[in-house]
Amino acid sequence: MSRLPVRKTYKLFIGGAFPRSESGRSYVVTSPKGDFLANASRASRKDARDAVVAARKAFPGWSGATAYNRGQILYRVAEMLEGRRAQFVEELGIGKKAAQEAVDATIDRLVWYAGWSDKVSAVHGTPNPVAGPYFNLSSPEPTGVVAVIAPADPLLGLVSVVAPMIVTGNTCVVVASEPSPLAAITLAEVLATSDLPGGVVNILTGQQAELAPWLASHMDVNGLDLTGVADPDLALRCEQDAAENLKRVLRLSDVDWTADPGLGRMTRFLEIKTVWHPLGI
Repeated sequence: MSRLPVRKTYKLFIGGAFPRSESGRSYVVTSPKGDFLANASRASRKDARDAVVAARKAFPGWSGATAYNRGQILYRVAEMLEGRRAQFVEELGIGKKAAQEAVDATIDRLVWYAGWSDKVSAVHGTPNPVAGPYFNLSSPEPTGVVAVIAPADPLLGLVSVVAPMIVTGNTCVVVASEPSPLAAITLAEVLATSDLPGGVVNILTGQQAELAPWLASHMDVNGLDLTGVADPDLALRCEQDAAENLKRVLRLSDVDWTADPGLGRMTRFLEIKTVWHPLGI
């Protein structure tokens, strides 16, 4: 006897839970050929505010965790992603070979950032030579809550902007790729089962033009990554709104996600704390 398939419901990811949008809205996601794939939740500004609250609540515990522990958790995310490799290959919908390469590169990228978790402070922190009976030490610390407008690349690009944020102790609110949000929510399922505390990563699906300005102007957001904003007018508006509370802003375009990522994304949203300490006599 034939049976009806159980279709997956794509929700938001806020505070470790999977709520529907408070507005009840959704939008149609189609394949590159225009075929119907799913209905994704269309987040509202209220959902964005809830995500910021969750990220702020998670920040003290996550930033206070040891760098080694954060690296362990990112490595666990890579392990879980490896275990669901076939699902991601199918869900990307870009051809089997290209999808396999994208998933493999994503797993490798997570492992790469996990390895940097306890090394970035050694590279970007330093004892400073001073004239006087003092120790002078500079060390990097996370900025806080960072809003991320994810690039069009639905998996490798997404992980390449999120992993450097969280490995250094920041928490984030991510607006997933508008035309290709399905892999982002499946990734959220991986994050939810990978020992990552709820609220460290929050993923919204919906319209970039609707959500980005609210996150840019939110006074409890400390940083803004506009990598995924292709509209120059929208990017300019977000930069202007971000200036209200002196957010750190990253705006890049035409990024090759398969290239060596370097350390730039990790250090962009770090603050440098300098401590003076008198020498003992």
